[in-house]
Amino acid sequence: QAGTRAVHWAVRRQCRGLSTPQAAEPSFNLGGIFPPLATPFSPTQEVDYAQLEGNLRRYASIPFRGASGGVCALANVLGDPLCQLDHLCRKGQWQEARDLQHRLIEPNMAVTRRFGIPGLKKAMEWFGYYGGPCRAPLAPLSPAQVEELRSTFSANGWL
Repeated sequence: QAGTRAVHWAVRRQCRGLSTPQAAEPSFNLGGIFPPLATPFSPTQEVDYAQLEGNLRRYASIPFRGASGGVCALANVLGDPLCQLDHLCRKGQWQEARDLQHRLIEPNMAVTRRFGIPGLKKAMEWFGYYGGPCRAPLAPLSPAQVEELRSTFSANGWL
């Protein structure tokens, strides 16, 4: 709510005095105004992705221009394909971008919602990165979870 109040304050301040004859329609530019978005945590100190998703949905309704970005845990593992996705979108190659995105959806959900940080650390290990051991209270994945995570990456052509 603080972000919304700040935007309303900025809009009122920017629109003040715009009713002069030379300004037929009041307008304002929110370019460059980006409210902070804190990462919510659950009682077990894990990222509360459901709350984060709700926060992002709320912020998406604010009329920002020029804002870009994302919460990309998958970038720790598949950075090059995510950069390729951005490149394809910028070039307007929508079918190729859609195909690539569809291959990224399940692995992304696996390292965010399904297996969280332990899953991300295991996937980083597979791709030659160091994620380190899980800190308490998080536990490493069980062998069955590791196999399920591996299957998700394999089924989408990443392993």
